[in-house]
Amino acid sequence: MIVTWILGLWLTGAGGSPRGRDITSSMDWLTRYGYLPPPDLYSAQQQTLDGLREAVKTMQRFAGLRESGILDDETIAMMHKPRCSLPDIMMAPTYQRHRRKRYAVSGSVWQKRHLTWRLESFPISLSQSTTRQLISSALLAWSRESNLHFSETTTGDADLRVSFVEGSHGDGYPFDGPGGTLGHAFFPGVGPSAGATHMDADESWTYNEAEGTDLFAVAIHEFGHSLGLSHSSAEYSIMKPYYQGSVGEHHRYRLPPDDVHGIQALYGKRTVHPGEEAPPPAPTSRYVPPRGPTYRPRLPFPDRCSTHFDAVAHIRGEVFFFKGRYFWRVEATRQLVSLNPAHLGRFWMGLPPDLPRVDAVYERANDSKIVFIAGSNYWVFKDTQVEPGYPRPLTDFGLNTNLVDGAFVWKHNKKTYFFRHNQYWRFDERHGRMDPGYPKNTDLWQGLPSDVDDVISWTDGHTYFFKGAQYWKFQDGNVEAEPGYPRSIALHWMYCAAAAPPPEPTPEPEGRGQRDCNCPCAAGGGSAPLALGPIVTLTLTLLLATL
Repeated sequence: MIVTWILGLWLTGAGGSPRGRDITSSMDWLTRYGYLPPPDLYSAQQQTLDGLREAVKTMQRFAGLRESGILDDETIAMMHKPRCSLPDIMMAPTYQRHRRKRYAVSGSVWQKRHLTWRLESFPISLSQSTTRQLISSALLAWSRESNLHFSETTTGDADLRVSFVEGSHGDGYPFDGPGGTLGHAFFPGVGPSAGATHMDADESWTYNEAEGTDLFAVAIHEFGHSLGLSHSSAEYSIMKPYYQGSVGEHHRYRLPPDDVHGIQALYGKRTVHPGEEAPPPAPTSRYVPPRGPTYRPRLPFPDRCSTHFDAVAHIRGEVFFFKGRYFWRVEATRQLVSLNPAHLGRFWMGLPPDLPRVDAVYERANDSKIVFIAGSNYWVFKDTQVEPGYPRPLTDFGLNTNLVDGAFVWKHNKKTYFFRHNQYWRFDERHGRMDPGYPKNTDLWQGLPSDVDDVISWTDGHTYFFKGAQYWKFQDGNVEAEPGYPRSIALHWMYCAAAAPPPEPTPEPEGRGQRDCNCPCAAGGGSAPLALGPIVTLTLTLLLATL
């Protein structure tokens, strides 16, 4: 297995002093933008040094950097630039890295030449009239060079829809706050997302100014995707993935030659009718004013490959990993929805904005509502909206503790289990009462350490316990851990290419902290496997009677 420090010696050059977090985040970046295969339970652990070097070289070539194959400071700085969310390299089904044809992405072309557009929401930093004018001018830049025509509509369905949204907004591509990803758009095609353009509402959107993020420049780029163009590595192309600042006055802007060739390859040259003035020739280069992008600094978020999670939950068929004010989502196929986390408060509306963490989350079996527990309080959500009357005290459940470490619903009996230190309780949601005879000792689960962080019962019918950097699997209704456990959460759930070293000691206000913890959980290495004595496997029938 390739470990991070060996990768560092190769990817940062001889004598380099690699930092595990830089290397891990760079590999995440290369995966997100198409230079490495997407996260997969198997291939994510089988990267070769040659393959990683080639991925870095391809990225450097695309970005106009020296092709060294080394993660030098210039390459890492480019990875941190604000940019479009869409990948630069379209991956083939065999996951071999290559560039498809520059134009006509997967046959994604509008079959008509007159398209309607509508603004569905607006940024707070620009007036509605200015926003509307900039969006109209951005579309006009493409119609000047092609046989496309655009008109705004305020009623009915529009071909192109533009909205300003923040955080996780329902399309599986959450925004990450100021800086970072600025926008994304969906190619033409079949389905409800075709023609949609999303801008990050957390950006400070401006126009032709030294401050903020220029809406006109970003809109032209994203509309190129909406019309079927992929990213370009041409020097002056508006379809370069990285934000390069203002492009000047909107009524004078003309597309650079690479983009003119691209849009005309899809839709043909503009037809000039009798009496109509032909457009002036396209400029030979794109003017970029001598000012770089400015934006508010991004808030730091935890590194999924080295953190210990506060809570883990099975919700609507997905597994959610919570850390501080952030969370990651793992689909039923074991694929991460995004390599970067989403913000808790932008997804579930009604939690306190200053809530530092959650201790447990679960989906109730009787009504599918979602329960969040933090400290001595809990909240109940219907989908993503909090129910009236919350928070409520945790004592409502009849627990003889005011704090819990974890909670989950066991699929075999639909009961809710609460964990605290080496004890657990069983609660009947349907009748709203604690079952008699509890709490009991967690040593019933053979091979499990005390003070677990959380538990889930997943769609495969198995139960998973999480603590520190490790997890344990219990098959079906068994109370004996499966052989080969514990395993690494980073490798098998977060799809990290290698186990990252312990992070450098820095303040981390997002974490669970030292509350009531005397703690092997605070150690960087997580829990060690326990030496187990003779274990008796109980049948599901016995388990239902004794748990």
